[in-house]
Amino acid sequence: MSLGKTHPSEAVSPCAESRSVIDPDTYFDHNQPPSNLEWAHTATQAFLQHQPANQRVVLITSGGTTVPLENNTVRFVDNFSQGTRGSCSAEQFLAMGYAVIFLYREKSLQPFNRHYSDSTKGLLSYLELSPEGEVRVKPEWADRVKGDLRLYQQYVEGGKLLMINFTTLSDYLFLLREVSLLLAHLGPLAMFYLAAAVSDFFIPSHIMSEHKIQSGNGDLTLRMNQVPKFLGPLVKNWAPECFIVSFKLETDPLLLGPKAKYALKKYGHQIVIANMLNTRKFQVWLFTRESDDAFLIQITKEQLDAGRDIEQDLVEELSKRHLQLVENTKLDV
Repeated sequence: MSLGKTHPSEAVSPCAESRSVIDPDTYFDHNQPPSNLEWAHTATQAFLQHQPANQRVVLITSGGTTVPLENNTVRFVDNFSQGTRGSCSAEQFLAMGYAVIFLYREKSLQPFNRHYSDSTKGLLSYLELSPEGEVRVKPEWADRVKGDLRLYQQYVEGGKLLMINFTTLSDYLFLLREVSLLLAHLGPLAMFYLAAAVSDFFIPSHIMSEHKIQSGNGDLTLRMNQVPKFLGPLVKNWAPECFIVSFKLETDPLLLGPKAKYALKKYGHQIVIANMLNTRKFQVWLFTRESDDAFLIQITKEQLDAGRDIEQDLVEELSKRHLQLVENTKLDV
């Protein structure tokens, strides 16, 4: 994890309070909702009303969440997630005919825009001035930019892609609950693809320093609470009839399978996508409650280097399984 800065303000080290398990049912009573919560509710409602009957909809969460260290935030804890898997998967779901709600970390990668947000190569690297002084796309990138722009406009203007941003852990959780409750009425037609890298620890706002923590006070010791496990309320209360896919990232291969299976048993959702940090771009495993064996999806390093994304195969497999659930539900009615 890394420390980051945004803008200024004072405080006392937030380490005096002992750690305890926070009840997810009371979390929302003690934390501030994001400023875009009402907009997100209205926009999601309108987006869903625009969809035809039997339209499959996927909520994709993407990017990392920040954990503020002060209420007037200057410093925060962050993680490395850039939203690569989420943004790429959004493109694939749209291509498979889904309507997509993209709940993403502000300034992380976005579908179709992701190709022009490289850390070593910004948007201006793809542009040039013509002899007449007009801005234009460099010839070698023209086809790609036109293709991405065409698709982006097609899906946004066609009402198939809605993007909602968050920054902090609290923002994310409020927005996730709000959108989930609106999606719940779709039942099996709605999929949750929870690819966001959600922080595991946080400091409750009521014990957090109000102002900027002063470096003149010497060493800083942080004592953080464990973030409540909201997958349980999501599966059981917010969207109980929906198709829910969670992710498990590990660095120890001995933990990956057992933790994925434990999550399925504990929360009762449909799929855990498990991946290792160093191989996540070309190898993932799908764990389900129906089988003791994981379903492996992988591409070769040569395919990866040639520009193929494993999300193409992953989303195709998930779409098949989701469609099977929808059809089985119709047969049961």
